[in-house]
Amino acid sequence: MLTFTASIRRNLIATTAAALLATASPAAMAATPPDTLVLAWAIDDIITLDPAESFEISAGEIMGNTYDRLVRFEVDDPSKLYGDIAESWTVSDDGKLYTFKLKSGLKFASGNPITADDVVYSLQRAVKLDKTPAFILTQFGLSKDNVAEKIKKVDDTTVTLETDKAYAPTFVLNCLTANVAAIVDMKLLEEHAKDGDMGYGWLKTNYAGSGPLKIRDWRANEILAMERNENYAGEKSKMARVIYRHVKESATQRLLLEKGDVDVARNLEPGDLEAISKNDDITITSTPKGTIYYVSLNQKNPTLAKPEVREAMKYLVDYGAIGATLIKGIGEIHQTFLPKGLLGASDEKPYKFDVAKAKELLAKAGLPDGFSITMDVRNTQPVTGIAENMQQTLAQAGIKLEIIPGDGKQTLTKYRARNHDLYIGQWGADYWDPHTNADTFARNPDNSDEATSKPLAWRNAWDIPEITKKADAAVLERDAEKRAALYRELQQDLLKESPFIIIYQMIETAGVRKNVSDFKLGPTSDSTYTFRASKS
Repeated sequence: MLTFTASIRRNLIATTAAALLATASPAAMAATPPDTLVLAWAIDDIITLDPAESFEISAGEIMGNTYDRLVRFEVDDPSKLYGDIAESWTVSDDGKLYTFKLKSGLKFASGNPITADDVVYSLQRAVKLDKTPAFILTQFGLSKDNVAEKIKKVDDTTVTLETDKAYAPTFVLNCLTANVAAIVDMKLLEEHAKDGDMGYGWLKTNYAGSGPLKIRDWRANEILAMERNENYAGEKSKMARVIYRHVKESATQRLLLEKGDVDVARNLEPGDLEAISKNDDITITSTPKGTIYYVSLNQKNPTLAKPEVREAMKYLVDYGAIGATLIKGIGEIHQTFLPKGLLGASDEKPYKFDVAKAKELLAKAGLPDGFSITMDVRNTQPVTGIAENMQQTLAQAGIKLEIIPGDGKQTLTKYRARNHDLYIGQWGADYWDPHTNADTFARNPDNSDEATSKPLAWRNAWDIPEITKKADAAVLERDAEKRAALYRELQQDLLKESPFIIIYQMIETAGVRKNVSDFKLGPTSDSTYTFRASKS
């Protein structure tokens, strides 16, 4: 477990930040220190601090603030890439070899210099450890067996990466902005390595990065504290410390924010957002997130496999009511599988609540009296509310929906085994490129139960060889305009044919004290840069 140094701890106590680390009741909390940004957020999903393994939403934000990578995207315009530790890069004529020149004079938080050896070690390590996010790199044809030949050091400031195909360069570069491609301190990790694990055991609860903030303390389900990295060569953190307090309930977050015990509240539900909007000391900030919420229909169910049934279900969602109530302020109705902001994303919304149209389609399917189905639903809002709303609207066409509630593990386990009828869930972009969603909604290379690749199309037994070919072609198209057109065509295909009812795109919101400046929510989990925030 990470711990503060004695001097830092004394300073925290002196500035009342020690109180922020306590588990005292909200009434006992003190105002936040002027040099410390304090956020209330549900951070119980953090299970590791290793960027090669970390794949959770709140952990992603921590990694984005504490680790550098070769390239990043502009938060205000994710289509624009810039060098992070890379000074420049080139792509070979055959489209398979990427050469990166590194900036000079960079250091890790430990004081160790950042070298080409660290870059090679970091990327190879992620592939060799082969944890959940490794697929972001292995989809280029990298494997444990060939990564030493595919990712190489040319000299002290030059690194090359070789892919198996001539992918769209933006696809490869966008994948390298992901947390799994974070650069780790090779020397520090090897000092803590055991039995050749490349520091895997140690890094679960420690830090080996070079970002503008460095992790100093993590107490699971309680606190995560970062402090300014004075060795960072770029824009220094405006705050001496950034502290995340684990607060799960929206009402509690609202109370802490109103009292000034936290500077930012991150999980506010529509009712609490409405309440704080009337508080002159608080502002609300929001941004569209690369996360969409959907209902999927398992094609192993012969009734749901009928094309007319799939289309009828899309007319039995009351999008207007859901948008006006259940997701007010935290989402916007969106019906295509690409979140807006991604290359080629379409904002077409052809479906509206139309019971007559749905009944007509059900009659064509030979089901004029409807049928009975179940829906697996995680016990969280707003998905529970959406499921209950659909239960009522489906009934108007004779469809009897039984809601089966469960926790995240229960519902996901059943979903991943293809044992559901309907499932309601969310999908967030793993990296800022359209293939991140096309790869799961529009690809299913092997529909057998024994398949090794199990995207969302597979989970719903949607066998789509022709659409899969289209998705494979799109990721290889190097002309941006032509590539965008291919994704627009894919979205048209899925709107009418797919077993996915896309309902809305998440809008992440936060309540912010008015003395906080430059706090901006990013479009992905790893692009909310708290190091840029300041306080007056």
